[in-house]
Amino acid sequence: MNRWIQRELILPPFPRGCHLITHRILDELPEVKDCLCGILHVFIQHTSASLTISENADPDVRTDMTMALDKLAPETWPWDHSNEGPDDMPAHIKSILTDSSLSFPVSNGSLRIGIWQGVCLCEHRNHGGRRHLILTLHGDFRTT
Repeated sequence: MNRWIQRELILPPFPRGCHLITHRILDELPEVKDCLCGILHVFIQHTSASLTISENADPDVRTDMTMALDKLAPETWPWDHSNEGPDDMPAHIKSILTDSSLSFPVSNGSLRIGIWQGVCLCEHRNHGGRRHLILTLHGDFRTT
């Protein structure tokens, strides 16, 4: 049976950095387990945080990603847009360098991402607050 499922996932505040959230997405959409063939689209409703796919085994990778993004868009530049704090404009730059949405193939009840890949929330603010994701799953599902 072909279906569309859409949910909002509200993440708790995370500190600045890259954080694995694959399990939170799958917890919010247990229907993935019944999807025979489909696609999962994940969209973040913010301009100072982003999404990416990255290695999920070694946490040093996420630390290094954060360090590299901080180097590419430092708070010390003389940004014109600074009324929301020194981390805001660099956060916008970092979010356009990464992604506001991701799509994943789904088959036989699981995301078809690599064994060593996971979905990361890249929080670019020091205190970004709760982040809202829109999860849209479309596909053919087992009938029960």
